[in-house]
Amino acid sequence: MSEGRLHHPLDRPDPTAPVSILGVDVGGTKVSAARVSFPEGVIHGRRRWPTFAHRGGEAVLTDVAKALEGLAAEARAEGAVIRGLGIGICELVGPTGHVLSGHTVDWRGLAIAERLHGLAPVTLEADVRAAAVAESLFGAGRGLRQFVYLTVGTGISSCLVLDGRPYLGARGATGTIASSPFLWRCETCRRLDTRSLEELASGPGILTRYRARHPQSAHRAEDVLAAAARGEAEAVEVVESAGAALGIAGAWLINTLDPEALVVGGGLGLAGGLYWDAFVHSARRHIWSEIQAEIPILPGGCDLDSGVLGAAAIAWQRLSH
Repeated sequence: MSEGRLHHPLDRPDPTAPVSILGVDVGGTKVSAARVSFPEGVIHGRRRWPTFAHRGGEAVLTDVAKALEGLAAEARAEGAVIRGLGIGICELVGPTGHVLSGHTVDWRGLAIAERLHGLAPVTLEADVRAAAVAESLFGAGRGLRQFVYLTVGTGISSCLVLDGRPYLGARGATGTIASSPFLWRCETCRRLDTRSLEELASGPGILTRYRARHPQSAHRAEDVLAAAARGEAEAVEVVESAGAALGIAGAWLINTLDPEALVVGGGLGLAGGLYWDAFVHSARRHIWSEIQAEIPILPGGCDLDSGVLGAAAIAWQRLSH
């Protein structure tokens, strides 16, 4: 596996020379891929398809390879030369670019670079760090020296960005703020709550909580958000409490890291409406210091393309080395 490390955004080839990179965002629900031309960050030939992660990592990798082969063929037909290939995956990725976890898409032990080496040199990174790079270069984090990126969708994770670089930590396991249980026993009823933040506030978490009350009335988190927008009381309660729980986590990040801004992305993070309003209100309530009270809390500026754009940008940055 080629190293998947990042370099400063200014450490790049001649910024006036167009460069074509393939980018892939492997998420728990869907996979996105595209060809991206730099330095402008223009996306060409965008493709999206369901992950169907239950089939196993090999099947997901096969789908990715087929899509990339198609994108590469289209690029050749247009006279573009693919210089690199960046992949962001919804797992832990270590400092040397190796997949370290297999909670959703298990690529541990797979010869990913070898499978795709005929297309271009491969760079692998955690999806949250890839999306954070996109926001730093082209989105809401552009021009900021330091900010925290929080992504909310099938899962919830975060990334601290310092001078354009995502903070990696010692093992590459940064950003896992929502996966572990938050053990808390009610002082009144003595019930032990073992749910994680993802079980409360992610897309699947919202759907599961709502379907516990209405088993047949929703199939996606978007259905619950729509019901809340219509004013359905139980949907409002689920969505509002989910946003409030996320806001507490956002405030923890602000209180601990003191960034210039908190940038939020992901399908659910960009959904707006009651979820966003409850999230921001809760975050403001739980920010401790008065000097942080007015910190910008911003929706991401790259829409749902941040993962693909960031994965490609990481590979683009590597070209200087």
